[in-house]
Amino acid sequence: MIQDEIPISAQAIQWRCIESEVESKRLHYGRFAISPSRKGQANTVGIAMRRALLGEVEGTGITYAKFEEMKHEYATIAGIQETIHDILINLREIVLRSDSYEVQRASISVVGPKRITAGDSLLPSSVEIIDDSQYIATITQAMPVDIEPRIEKDRGYRIQDPEESQDGEFPIDAAFMPVRNVNYSVHSFENDREIREILLIEIWTNGSLTPNEALYEASRNPIDLFIPFPHMKKEEISYGKNDEYESNPKDFPSSSISTDIDRMAKEVAFKHIFIDQSESPARAYNCPKRIDVHTISDLPNYSQDDSKKVKNFGKKSVDQVLKALRERFAIDSPKNRSYAD
Repeated sequence: MIQDEIPISAQAIQWRCIESEVESKRLHYGRFAISPSRKGQANTVGIAMRRALLGEVEGTGITYAKFEEMKHEYATIAGIQETIHDILINLREIVLRSDSYEVQRASISVVGPKRITAGDSLLPSSVEIIDDSQYIATITQAMPVDIEPRIEKDRGYRIQDPEESQDGEFPIDAAFMPVRNVNYSVHSFENDREIREILLIEIWTNGSLTPNEALYEASRNPIDLFIPFPHMKKEEISYGKNDEYESNPKDFPSSSISTDIDRMAKEVAFKHIFIDQSESPARAYNCPKRIDVHTISDLPNYSQDDSKKVKNFGKKSVDQVLKALRERFAIDSPKNRSYAD
């Protein structure tokens, strides 16, 4: 059924938009087919694309708003129906589009009585409002109202610190996410006696990006992550007798950093591995618990001489623990206290 509706070459992977709809200024929909792929590949791509679409596509939003002579966000202004808090929420919902990564400032300066909308904003030339009719507040009296929003471009969701508000400038939790929702599904078909798959992706955006643009932007993220790997030259990597990785410090100037990261990772791991996971007899791991040795990371703090002094912890048990440490975790307990210190 899917194969008849979406005829795509069975040789090279291609994608095409099979459905597109503008439901409103702030809701665009697109449905895409990506095919053909081998069994299992479509699900891999679907997971990666969904995560990238929801978390990696950049968007523009209002992050601060300034109100003259206002002390806190729950204050009310005589002549305005909404509180400062309500206005901040409405400002956060305004959908913007910008190609600039600089912090931009806008202004809303109106005289009531009036219904304030996004279209009343004076914006920099690099910023565009998607829907001028988005509601902000209502002025019920003949009075001036001045609001100064601050606009930024970023990705994901940013939670602001309310304590940062000062001089009437209030932070706004910003959602820099032009993609509102993503669904994907995988459909199999048979081609030349091989099972092939079609990936269908549905994308809803807030109108600042079309679904086509969002898919393009999202696809760049995993590509950028994997670009360094194909450029690694085979001769730059060698393997020793024990298949241990050896690198040339000139090729990897940050090798010392990598060593520190590996060391810290092992330390964290050893703190969560209990000594009864060392595959030693019960006596061999019950006795150390009497001297507060519970995890692998605790063992190097005690020398082999210290271990032999533990009641009922004989030489055989000590040797069993040391053997398990060497074979399973590649670590040795020091022979005496002076060496440990």
